[in-house]
Amino acid sequence: MRKDGMRGQLGDADLRLLRIFRKVVECGGFSAAEIELNISRSAISMAMSDLETRLGLKLCQRGRSGFALTNEGRDVHEAAMQMLAAAEGFRTRINGLHAWLKGELNIGITDNLVTMPEMHITHALSALKKHGPEVKINIRMIPPNEIERAVLDGRLHTGVIPTLKTLPGLEYRSLYEETSCLYCARGHVLFREPREGDTRARGRPVGQEEIRQHDAVLPAYAQTPTIKALHEPLRASASATDREGIAFLVLSGRYLGYLPTHYAERWVRDGQMQALSPVANSYVTYYSAITRKSRAPNLVLERYLTELDALRQVTPTRKAPSTQEGRS
Repeated sequence: MRKDGMRGQLGDADLRLLRIFRKVVECGGFSAAEIELNISRSAISMAMSDLETRLGLKLCQRGRSGFALTNEGRDVHEAAMQMLAAAEGFRTRINGLHAWLKGELNIGITDNLVTMPEMHITHALSALKKHGPEVKINIRMIPPNEIERAVLDGRLHTGVIPTLKTLPGLEYRSLYEETSCLYCARGHVLFREPREGDTRARGRPVGQEEIRQHDAVLPAYAQTPTIKALHEPLRASASATDREGIAFLVLSGRYLGYLPTHYAERWVRDGQMQALSPVANSYVTYYSAITRKSRAPNLVLERYLTELDALRQVTPTRKAPSTQEGRS
């Protein structure tokens, strides 16, 4: 047997051999360790021989007289116990960093998504807070183009935006599909008082020519060509920079306007709004969670994205069609 000591760095294979050695010593022999380790006695014997060769030391006596550590074996066992305890302590501490996160998560979100029924963002933030009670969450409600810039330059860790155009520096996770319909409100000439049991009040059929005769509010933010085409026939007499502004004008009873169905639901349910020919006057907007491709490692962000991915798998969302064009 070699007597020139151990050479090279300690690797995973060495740790495996030392763990087998530790278990053999704890069990007092190969036979008892066979059950604990769930490997054959011959495999244990081979592992012990490999370890002795690797260390250049005789660790134990084994044979008819039974199992016994040599003096060197006792010293190696004591050193192995210290080293394995340190390795396991290191692993526990690192796992603890994942379990109890610290730091900040800065998110940018497009307005009026809180009423989306899937609540992916809300549930992911709840799970993040459970894993990291000390994590500070900062949410900014800003336009999509500002969210993109802030994620790219690192001011935001992540954002949620309509998927109108993909930028090469960003990663996209399909998150939501949002349906929008054309609405009028109580007080408008196209509004019909709902009768008891009349479910059509939630989506009243109206001719397109009649719709074109009334004032409408148009969005003053980016839209796809398909969505723009639905707005073009309307008689544009007002504009709004966000959906809340559109809702204000629609609720005045003087304007028609497109709103997300989940956002308008509260007013539809209370008899304050009606959708006008929703099959003909509707469109779908796709939303994605974005992150920077070249981002630095961030355990808080990665935990949030992991929770978000888990929710997306439970309620999968279609990706935005590749035919959707960029902003103009």
